[in-house]
Amino acid sequence: MCGIVGYVGQKQVGSEVVIEGLRALEYRGYDSAGIAFLRSDKTLCLEKAVGRVQNLEGQLEQIDDTKATAAIGHTRWATHGAPTVGNAHPHYNADRSIAVTHNGIIENYLELKQELEAAGYEFVSETDTEVIPHLIEFHTNRSKTFISGLEKAISRLRGAYALAIVTTKTPDTIYAARLSSPLVLGIAKSAAYIASDPMAITSHTKDVVYLNDYELAAVHKDGSYDIRDYKRAQTVNRKAERLEHNHASGELGNYEHFMLKEMHEIPDTIRAATQGRIRPDSNTVKLGGLESVADQLRFIDRIVIVACGTSYYAGLVGEYLIEEIAGIPVEVQLASEFKYRNEPFSRGTALLAISQSGETADTIAALKKVENYGVLRLGVVNAVGSTIARMTDSGVYCHAGPEQAVASTKAFVAQVSVLTLIALHLSGGNSPLYKPILHELEHLPAKAESILAQAKDIEKLAHKYKDARDFLFIGRNYGYPCALEGALKLKEISYIHAEAYAAGEMKHGPLAMIDENFPTLAIATDSPLLEKTISNIQEIKARKGLVLAIATEGNKDIKRLVSDAFYIPGSLEQTQPILIALVEMLFAYYVAIANGHNVDRPRNLAKSVTVE
Repeated sequence: MCGIVGYVGQKQVGSEVVIEGLRALEYRGYDSAGIAFLRSDKTLCLEKAVGRVQNLEGQLEQIDDTKATAAIGHTRWATHGAPTVGNAHPHYNADRSIAVTHNGIIENYLELKQELEAAGYEFVSETDTEVIPHLIEFHTNRSKTFISGLEKAISRLRGAYALAIVTTKTPDTIYAARLSSPLVLGIAKSAAYIASDPMAITSHTKDVVYLNDYELAAVHKDGSYDIRDYKRAQTVNRKAERLEHNHASGELGNYEHFMLKEMHEIPDTIRAATQGRIRPDSNTVKLGGLESVADQLRFIDRIVIVACGTSYYAGLVGEYLIEEIAGIPVEVQLASEFKYRNEPFSRGTALLAISQSGETADTIAALKKVENYGVLRLGVVNAVGSTIARMTDSGVYCHAGPEQAVASTKAFVAQVSVLTLIALHLSGGNSPLYKPILHELEHLPAKAESILAQAKDIEKLAHKYKDARDFLFIGRNYGYPCALEGALKLKEISYIHAEAYAAGEMKHGPLAMIDENFPTLAIATDSPLLEKTISNIQEIKARKGLVLAIATEGNKDIKRLVSDAFYIPGSLEQTQPILIALVEMLFAYYVAIANGHNVDRPRNLAKSVTVE
């Protein structure tokens, strides 16, 4: 969940490049930040700061000489140890000749720490990471070359890690290694880069090399690089690939927050997810990503969707879609639970992994679990070249573009859009819903734009409910996963306790919570179950509960029943989740803003969860 950036080159711009990259990766962690850089005189300087990257920048401005030919930096989301300067990365050995940044968790760090302490090494932080520079020193002092000692040290680590290492012993080289945590090399003519996300370096180069598990790379100031698989003890020859990425799309522009910007990009997100894939004039859906496994898909009789967080809720919408449209049984499981379950798997089962970043640790672990099962592994991811994209047999990209706010917005919409296309594709055109949904997808972007045009109305509702301590979200059928997603958004960024229930479950417990101080957001859009949802709203009203409803335009009866209502354009029940989710996102956003919270960087959270 942390961010790593590294630079080595012939120009003395390492500090500037790393700080710029850390700003781009701050969504991955913002408890603390740090940088280690090698000046032209080969001395190693370390600076760390608690809080945002701008705090680190302020410290660097006080230093006379920050020109650097090599540098590594880190923005942290705390795991081991509180967010303090002492626990911030980079960490170094006793004489500060080696500095290390680390994403992930070293599971055997206590064992290594005890061993190193017995050898005379002293520790100053609470982190698992600090064992690494000491371990590197221990082994490099006993090896013929720094790289051979480094390989021995890294081979002793257990857990998950992405590492960037700089040392005064080889000042024209920085090192990178990965195991179950993303890392990419950026290659240029007179420089090389390291990053945990390509977004951090695409303004400098679009030629990248993705590292795989158990690989150690050395990148040099002339832009050359060497990769070694230290598990198999063999050299890896891998050419750089061109990354197509619009750097400007990851910038804030004229918006106050990234979350607001990304919500306003949702109409284009729907277009990007469907453009070129749907052809309403000929009633066809073309998913090139699934063509290579078309023969296997014909024999699939069960799909298991694995995901985490918002992606899990998108998967729940996908469950309804695939079962109703394609007639294939679907289970949706939390990836963090799935990987520890023992359950029967047949060759007729496909595993579908959903992840915005393509680097979610639990979802990767779920895919690894079935590596030898002989099942088809599919992916729905946003990040091209990500670990999940490379692990799966086939899949469909979301094309949502960069998402900087921690709370996912357009990525959720892109995932639901893609899952709708997958359901249509798997149906072979045989569902009576096929043509109506195909044609409705063309109109969804305009309907999303009409909701955004009414954002001020949602803001007024948010101000009315901003002081609530608790919130309940209810929905039926497709509205139920929407309720789950809406509750997650509200709790993520406003810190209001929110939970969601299937509306039919109200009498089975949740009604006990309802009083005049416990408002409910009811998803009451047009559907065959609307009358039943209205009955549930009546139950809440009878207990003096306030109800805010999301309803379909033209439903005047709902307005007389509830305290407040927001209307979305009419749409098919199967495509409503995209519009409902946008309303919920805007509502959560304005509640959080009204309460003075940082919507892009909510407390205790970070994007792209790359550790268990």
